[in-house]
Amino acid sequence: MIPHAPLRLLAALALGGASWLAQAADLTVAYQTTLDPAKVAQADGAYEKASQASIDWRKFDNGADVITAVASGDVQIGYLGSSPLAAAATRKLPVETFLIATQIGAGEALIARDSIQSPQDLIGKKIAVPFVSTGHYSLLAALKAWNIDPGKVQILNLAPPAIIAAWKRGDIDATYVWDPALGVAKENGKVLITSGELAKKGAPTFDAWIVRKDYAAKHPDVVKSFAKVTLDAYADYRKDTQAWVANPDNIAKLAKLSGAKPGDIPALLEGNTYPLAADQIGALGAPTTQALADTATFLKQQGKVDAVLPDYAPYVSAHYIPH
Repeated sequence: MIPHAPLRLLAALALGGASWLAQAADLTVAYQTTLDPAKVAQADGAYEKASQASIDWRKFDNGADVITAVASGDVQIGYLGSSPLAAAATRKLPVETFLIATQIGAGEALIARDSIQSPQDLIGKKIAVPFVSTGHYSLLAALKAWNIDPGKVQILNLAPPAIIAAWKRGDIDATYVWDPALGVAKENGKVLITSGELAKKGAPTFDAWIVRKDYAAKHPDVVKSFAKVTLDAYADYRKDTQAWVANPDNIAKLAKLSGAKPGDIPALLEGNTYPLAADQIGALGAPTTQALADTATFLKQQGKVDAVLPDYAPYVSAHYIPH
């Protein structure tokens, strides 16, 4: 018969081991399915190697959920679009934008059923979009450009996986979204407008990496290494884009992390701009703070935020970009 004490000791060790495993990741990163070249670095473990940190990568479907996780302290670094970022800064959450991930072009778009021949045909129709996302901001900007009252369309708040299901069932008439939902809708729908086209109309959107200020203060080197790995991946892509997308290993890794179809990836990557280090230093100042202020102003007009801050500079920093 085995004595009870050793069993209790083993149980305690087992529980202690489980607790240690749960706390092993000293950095939790929220990522999304948006396509960018740095997802290859993510798949390769390059971030862990450069930072010497154990990273728990968690997939999120939209920026609003990323903000909730970052605000709670569950996530230290997160990927989100300019619209949820503007909303978060307006709420004075303790975060910093330390990297512009992408200036959105064709990677987000308004897709409609073939029966919708013109923007005016959207009146009375159901349009799905994740609320407070860059897609939501762009949808409202598009309706404004077309002089369509948002109250005359049915705008539904759906996460991308739900958008895919609703589109396949025929429950919605249009959607403003990104991949993989974008690719699904494009199979039997048509593009009415892209975020790149809206940028030319004065409504630019971008995706960014943010970090909790308390984490960045304690671990600035980790944040700097994260920025460097990302920018190295962008430089590798932009150095010879054709060779990069011709590499099946790169495409396979992006497809796995984004859910996009391999054949769609080259064109979707080409539709966005991935700023290099020199571009970042200039962007992470007045251009980004002004873009956040403009976005917050628009969101306030739409009743999505209560106020606009006099200055968004405290939420943007070029300090972590390698010089």
